[in-house]
Amino acid sequence: MKPPRPPLTHRHVEVFRAVMAAGSVTGAAAALHTSQPTVSRELARMEHVLDLRLFERVRGRLAPTAQGYALHEEVQRSYAGLERVADTAVRLRQFTQGQLSIACLPAFAHALLPGACARFLQAHPGVSVSVVPLESPLLEERLAAQAHDLGITEHDHALAGAAARLLLELDEVAVLPAGHALLARRRLAARDFAGQPFVSFHPRDPYRQLVDGLFAEAGVERRRVLETDSAAAVCAMVAHGVGLGIVNPLTALAAAGTGLEVRALAFAIPFRVHAVRPAHRPGNPLVERFESALRAECDELGRTVARAWAGARRAG
Repeated sequence: MKPPRPPLTHRHVEVFRAVMAAGSVTGAAAALHTSQPTVSRELARMEHVLDLRLFERVRGRLAPTAQGYALHEEVQRSYAGLERVADTAVRLRQFTQGQLSIACLPAFAHALLPGACARFLQAHPGVSVSVVPLESPLLEERLAAQAHDLGITEHDHALAGAAARLLLELDEVAVLPAGHALLARRRLAARDFAGQPFVSFHPRDPYRQLVDGLFAEAGVERRRVLETDSAAAVCAMVAHGVGLGIVNPLTALAAAGTGLEVRALAFAIPFRVHAVRPAHRPGNPLVERFESALRAECDELGRTVARAWAGARRAG
């Protein structure tokens, strides 16, 4: 019966990683502040323990084998996890005034939260803020799991263990490429989209379903030429002349002026912004302060949208 092999140790892995990084025993020994014979000995022990040939010895130099490269990938993933732990510890030391974790739909990460975060951090410069964009239904799942201090969503559907507050209510808008003939109108009716190329959200999207229902009710057929997941992507496609689109006013406002024009709709498609607080997450006094900054930003954006398209519903 063969004696059991000795266990793999952290020292073995450390030496192996150093050799792979340095490309030589000499470089690894210098990086580890040890001798070349020690490094060679630890490598040989590691190969014995694993019963793998990790390096070929060619003219006194080490050349990693395919197994060596494969093992190194796994080692790098493990060290990446350790580095994330170390980074978190650094943040905890540096941001002694608190941390705030916010989950939101991707549209809000670029069209609402930058302004809100700027307001908040100006008043609380020592706080660390983490913004995590998530699509539905993963966003709702993470909030129900109490994984974040605050969530920003479009819908107020009942969430287990969370409560929603309305922050802003506006209407969806039409986006058109610069120079389009329909820009002569200040607002667009459903019939204006007849026969026009149209950039849609994917069929599973609630806004897509609502928009399709409104056009079907009006008896208007569009040429749906492209489908995509995000309002930002719709705006980018429209700016390149792919077609027309209907998106939320915050994303449209952020994208306007880069080959993209915005018009109000003669029919209403409500767009709402809700703040969601997980009910069972440990209390964080920063949440109330961030919500104040968020409300101020929503108020400002609401006024900006009103000014940008003032009188659009009265014009024909």
